[in-house]
Amino acid sequence: MMSGLYYEDFEIGAEFRHEWTRTVSEYDNILFTSITMNPAPIHLDAEYMKTQPAGRPLMNSLFTAGLIGGMIVHDLTLGTTLGNLGYTKFDFPKPVFAGDTLRAESTILGKRESKSRTDSGIVFFEHRGINQRDEIVHIAHRAGLMLKRPVE
Repeated sequence: MMSGLYYEDFEIGAEFRHEWTRTVSEYDNILFTSITMNPAPIHLDAEYMKTQPAGRPLMNSLFTAGLIGGMIVHDLTLGTTLGNLGYTKFDFPKPVFAGDTLRAESTILGKRESKSRTDSGIVFFEHRGINQRDEIVHIAHRAGLMLKRPVE
């Protein structure tokens, strides 16, 4: 079932508050950090992190970005995207720790017709990851290649 929006459905300035939420765990952090072969003690070593400003392991930022990027799919791009074209902003203004509960919000920043394809257009998104304290923990600006509504 396609629940994503077609290129024509996106309106510049439209805001989306995505329903999905997820409490992140120490296991998520250890698994993601391990399968991506990242040995950084800031993610894996609680004793080391007791000596650092955060005081405890930080969630891997790429896990956070991936989770927020996944939370937006059902509402915006499921079955209607042809691919991610790139990011112009990829920021982490606040840390994420095991036990935090994250949610996502999105804003449509712009859109334009594809110059090389007649079946699609480019939509410019801002995705925000927000924790249980309403602090923004991740901001991504990205361009997505989105299908146009099929001609019947």
